[in-house]
Amino acid sequence: YVRIFDTTLRDGEQSPGATLTIDEKVQIASQLSKLGVDIIEAGFPRASPDDFKAVQLIAQTVGTTAQPDGHVPVICGLSRTIKEDLDSAWNAVKDAKLPRVHTFIATSEIHMKHKLRMTEDEVVENAVNAVKYLKGLGCNDIEFSPEDAGRSNPEFLYRILGEVIKVGATTLNIPDTTGWNLPLEFGELIAKLKKNVEGIDDVIISTHCQNDLGLSTANSLSGAQNGARQLECTINGIGERAGNASLEEIAMAIMLRGDQELGGLRTGIVPKHIHMASKMVSEYSGMVIQPHKAIVGMNAFAHESGIHQDGMLKSKETYEIMSPETIGLNRNVEAGIVLGKHSGRHAVKTRLSEMGYVIENEDLDEVFKRFKAVADKKKGIQDEDLEALVSEHLFQTTYIWELLEAQVVCGTMEMPTATVKMRGPDGMEHIESVVGKGPVDACYKAVDRIVKSPVVLLDYSVNAVTEGIDALAVTRVSIESTDERLSYESASGLTRKRSFTAQASDTDIVVSSTRAYVNALCKMLTVLKNIQ
Repeated sequence: YVRIFDTTLRDGEQSPGATLTIDEKVQIASQLSKLGVDIIEAGFPRASPDDFKAVQLIAQTVGTTAQPDGHVPVICGLSRTIKEDLDSAWNAVKDAKLPRVHTFIATSEIHMKHKLRMTEDEVVENAVNAVKYLKGLGCNDIEFSPEDAGRSNPEFLYRILGEVIKVGATTLNIPDTTGWNLPLEFGELIAKLKKNVEGIDDVIISTHCQNDLGLSTANSLSGAQNGARQLECTINGIGERAGNASLEEIAMAIMLRGDQELGGLRTGIVPKHIHMASKMVSEYSGMVIQPHKAIVGMNAFAHESGIHQDGMLKSKETYEIMSPETIGLNRNVEAGIVLGKHSGRHAVKTRLSEMGYVIENEDLDEVFKRFKAVADKKKGIQDEDLEALVSEHLFQTTYIWELLEAQVVCGTMEMPTATVKMRGPDGMEHIESVVGKGPVDACYKAVDRIVKSPVVLLDYSVNAVTEGIDALAVTRVSIESTDERLSYESASGLTRKRSFTAQASDTDIVVSSTRAYVNALCKMLTVLKNIQ
């Protein structure tokens, strides 16, 4: 049995622009539990008060709630070997039914010399003392990582891993921190550790593979073939630099090839929840999934070549090694239902249910309201349109400011002018008219004048969901606050500013763009409100 350790909420959130709010983290953690993830690394509690609150809330909710099959995930917090880090991590996770602290220190010569400026003896002493300290706090599930193990001296790894086992480490995680190793090389490293580390048969060996050379999934599977029984990964493979091993790739590779080629390896992942987890992480984090991404990309189950289409029509097995339904993606229109402006709530709810979205009450009312507004302008609502509408409502933060109206005047003979009406947290309506460089810029300046919370626009993109002149436009924006309270210290010790990403959809690009900008501002203001 291979344990799946998901670090989307910790390493995944370290992707530039992938800031998540507390509520979003809890919802993702809940979906990961439903997915069957064994261990959820909920964050780096010492990074900020916001991170601590998120990890603690996940431990108290997701970490104490059993799924229908009785599954309760381990909730883990990351920590350096510093006492304050260790205290913060343990205090954040201790309310979970199954709490774990994951502590790490670098072991490669490059890191010890240039980053830590420590000798090998000092690094071993730090690691041993950290594990001892955690045991003293009452933590009995302790994971230790020798950072940059892939470039470390194997003899030193044997020594430090043996020492932490003696004082109570229960999981040894072997990170290929820079994505340097090749699959055969990494598998051999795991085999050497199993052979040479004293006491290693009494603990779990884990892998954590970065994707700098595009080999993270292959390295993880090679590690499992050679004795690793925990694989660390993220949804959609998000993470530092080129990202991490992808959970969906690892899970489906083991599910499809575990018996034949991997010696009977299996996981506890429930694949039908993969699509929803992928969608949720993409929308909340703002990290767009590349179309040809394995398993979850929009082209993963698309066939355009005539030869391929002919084969698919004769038998889907000719070109598909799994069905989209396996991962919870159902794009077959049942019962001949075509959605349009005359469709009722029940038809919309039924189609959403077929697509994997369980929506009730107020959420359904809001989505149906948006559906009717779009259906009045667009003939024939496709699944992609529905998904865009649902994503905007379900995967966005609580509205602090609400966009009521946006009107622009632009063209070759006029200065682009926007008039924007918004409802604020006080319930009052606010109107501003501003001239800008273009219609979207004018709208954004009008919003800024109303909200009065300075930000920097980092990224702006517009994509059509479907083809045609009446296509629904999905706009995604990323902003960065100028407020120093939103700076944070990453696990690597660097100070960063938090960025916030959001999206919106509409048949009008200006309205879609303005609503996306407001959604991103609401995310930022929600975090600021929690800090206060």
